[in-house]
Amino acid sequence: MLFDVGRSTVAGRAALTVRGELDLATAPQLADAAAALMQSSPEGFVIDLSPTKFLDSSGARTLMVIARDARAAGVPLHVLVPRTNRPVRLPIDLLDLGTAVPLVAAASEIGSSVAHKDAGT
Repeated sequence: MLFDVGRSTVAGRAALTVRGELDLATAPQLADAAAALMQSSPEGFVIDLSPTKFLDSSGARTLMVIARDARAAGVPLHVLVPRTNRPVRLPIDLLDLGTAVPLVAAASEIGSSVAHKDAGT
């Protein structure tokens, strides 16, 4: 399956939209794109996993590292993962990734009081 990390806008914020499989082979591409975006978008950014088809432990670890780096830099981050995206949501839920990564289930949650927690919607 093809993999792509494209720049976009979600809820008025700079975003990286991940298409394809986020795994051992592709996670470094997301890490590089996030590092570059973090430097150029200090007001915050979104990683949109809505079109992502697969997530393995390497992809999950990369999301945790990006979240840690964004926190350390004071750059707000939101990771958009709709509950309807079961192939990605299942490993996130099993790993309890929401404790380390600021998850949102819908773009409408970004900027709201629940933006740093997964509201469970």
